[in-house]
Amino acid sequence: MLMQIHADDESALVSFSDPSRIWGNGVESVIEEAYRQCFKTYIIGERVMNLRMPFAQNYERDELVDHSWEFIGGGKANPVFLWSIISGLLESEDFKTYTNTLQDGREKVAVFDIPSQTWTTSRDLFDVARMKAGSYRGLPHRPYVLNSGMEIHNTDVYNYLYCIGWVGMDCSGFVWHVLNYTAKAGGLDLGYTLRNAIGVPRGADPAYYAGTWFFNANSREVIAVDDKVSNLKPADVMLFRGADGTMVHSAIIQSVNIQEGVIRYLQCTDEAPLDQRGVHESYVYFDPANPNIRLTDPEIRWSQERYPPFPGEKVSPFSDDGKRYRAYPELGGGRVIRLRAMAVPIEKINQM
Repeated sequence: MLMQIHADDESALVSFSDPSRIWGNGVESVIEEAYRQCFKTYIIGERVMNLRMPFAQNYERDELVDHSWEFIGGGKANPVFLWSIISGLLESEDFKTYTNTLQDGREKVAVFDIPSQTWTTSRDLFDVARMKAGSYRGLPHRPYVLNSGMEIHNTDVYNYLYCIGWVGMDCSGFVWHVLNYTAKAGGLDLGYTLRNAIGVPRGADPAYYAGTWFFNANSREVIAVDDKVSNLKPADVMLFRGADGTMVHSAIIQSVNIQEGVIRYLQCTDEAPLDQRGVHESYVYFDPANPNIRLTDPEIRWSQERYPPFPGEKVSPFSDDGKRYRAYPELGGGRVIRLRAMAVPIEKINQM
């Protein structure tokens, strides 16, 4: 049985209490509203599950196949649209068969073939034993997952939505969603305002063009922010560099609490603990007595640990977000930027 706890309207996507009860009426609350749109509660079987929007990035697992595939919306679609797709997937006969198979009481290995959007299982004792021993047989486009045969978990649903449904958001798609939602709350159409800077063709949706490259672009619309904690503000974008010098990941700051020594930032990635894959919150902790410390300082503690998307896959060279942010200093390391266009809507929100 599948039941949605909430009706299918945008306001009902908020699956927990009113953000203003915690964050007040300022921009922190509006960013939180955008974040909570990426969660939705269902009853699957007899279990209540609060699902998070999966991570989905085009072309990230196609190196061993002869053709690429694209996720629905290219990882850039609005969560309202994506939840309508997800609801259909969770009501499908294939998903019912999948959940029944995973709960048949027998240990097994679930095998997902992403290019063909199909799944199979193996109950071969040798296959199960190899997975238990840490001998992973999967490929990037063909993940293997050990299954106990007992009750289904959120992570099982995530695996289905990602591998079979091809649905979710990538990191910059999520950041753009939060920025766009926040700008609208302050009376600004961000896509219209930035369409020339982003290079959006006539009639196209700006969300599909505002990738991480734009946040790191040499554009008058982008302000480089000195990453001292005291300089950081909600809606600032954090950028993480790759080995080739380009920015390969983005996240967005939701709040900066100088008194408590906490920065809360939001991101969408699958290099996280299994139950956090997709959209999730992360934290940076610093000494409140030293607000001028930089994000690159090793004394700052980043709580977000990084893991492979599927157990057994290659482990990230960085064990946490802090090491990732500080990586490749010879190429510039991580950076923080601020969109110039966000200043006015944020000011209006904070004055409401």
